Amino acid sequence: MRISELDGKRVAIWGYGREGRAALAALRWRLPGRPLTVFCKPEEVADLEAQEDPMLSIRTEVDAAALSAFDVVVKSPGISAYASPKIDAELNGVRFTSGTAIWFSENAGAHTVCVTGTKGKSTVTALVAFLLRAAGERTALAGNIGLPLLELLDVQPPPDAWAIELSSYQTGDAVRPTVAVVLNLYPEHLDWHGSEARYYADKLKLVTQAQPGIALLNAADARLRELGATAAAQGIRVQWFNTEDGWHVRDRWIMRGGRAVLDVKFLPLPGRHNWMNLCAALAAVEALGIDPVPLVERVVDFQPLPHRLQRIGEREGLIYVNDSISTTPHASIAALDWYPGKGTAILVGGYDRGLDWGGFAERVAADPPGAIITMGQNGPAIFEKLKSIATATKFVLRESNSMEEAVRLAQEALGSRGTVLLSPGAPSFPRYRDYAERGKHFARAAGFDPEQVGSIPGLGVR
Repeated sequence: MRISELDGKRVAIWGYGREGRAALAALRWRLPGRPLTVFCKPEEVADLEAQEDPMLSIRTEVDAAALSAFDVVVKSPGISAYASPKIDAELNGVRFTSGTAIWFSENAGAHTVCVTGTKGKSTVTALVAFLLRAAGERTALAGNIGLPLLELLDVQPPPDAWAIELSSYQTGDAVRPTVAVVLNLYPEHLDWHGSEARYYADKLKLVTQAQPGIALLNAADARLRELGATAAAQGIRVQWFNTEDGWHVRDRWIMRGGRAVLDVKFLPLPGRHNWMNLCAALAAVEALGIDPVPLVERVVDFQPLPHRLQRIGEREGLIYVNDSISTTPHASIAALDWYPGKGTAILVGGYDRGLDWGGFAERVAADPPGAIITMGQNGPAIFEKLKSIATATKFVLRESNSMEEAVRLAQEALGSRGTVLLSPGAPSFPRYRDYAERGKHFARAAGFDPEQVGSIPGLGVR
């Protein structure tokens, strides 16, 4: 649905986070003077009132009846598509759209690399933009990575290419991406999607529904191998990374087929999972028809994204690593793979959305860290799951009620040497606005300037 199609209709915006603010700005820019309604939180009313827009109505209570007064509702991605009052309003004839869907309608024909996956999608999207810019392409970096697409609605001149991160909330809104990249699948966001099966199905809409020119998939993921076979049978052009004849990691080398391209010791990206992320980005650039081999050495200048195994400093013999982006147990396992052994104290826990910590427990039993500090809503459940393992393998296991207490307990467990690793394996809300705020709180609790963790580099058009 294009913005021009909203003219003359009763339109509301539901949600006033960054996506909602971008939607309001875009609609007001293209449809000046049209009546609009925003459904927001009470604490957001003052910001909307400050705009002094006489054609803007502000409402803080939302239900099916309120939504049903509109022809079209632009919904923020964090609001579940599978719960009331959205589904009830839909039955009453309300049409729902999103900022992502509007952007794709407005930019049909744009050269887009759309990236999704449970882990690594932000890093891969940023790497794609970095490599394309290194190749001389004017490239936009946007989407779920931190810049809503509608904030770049009328960029002039248009970018040569778009590197777009899409969450599982947004993949169903993409239309004909030039390259659709799916990295991996692990259970996540079950509260939003309602079930693990639906989460996978929604994630894979980037291939099954979006009609990509090329589907680029991870050959190491069994579900994606199955998807690739199905997609190819439907006529979708499928390409792979993590294959011996394509981009993959062998020992400590980035490989293109049988050719060793770069020793990973030169990369600023810690962890084997990040080396595979680079392979995905290189394969995506190659899928666009650009030879990435001459660009590989430029990756040494890539600035890693904050809150992703980010070393924020050392104090009194202890190194502090911020992996606040870790929102699944699998991500915490990957963090422990990079910081293994008794010299690490890991902080885990946050919002409980019903994910299974069994795999994490198995990993800890096989190679225990020095300490595990649990925190957050699911902290007690994680503590109980690990209690017998801690006794058997003799690592320190403690419960905490705050970030400050968690850091103090980790410091006490390690003494004067080791790594304090924040890798929660769970979402940050409702305690924090987002994972970035959680990462900053960790930095402050460890005695560092919270602003030093920084913002995501490279957003926008360059």
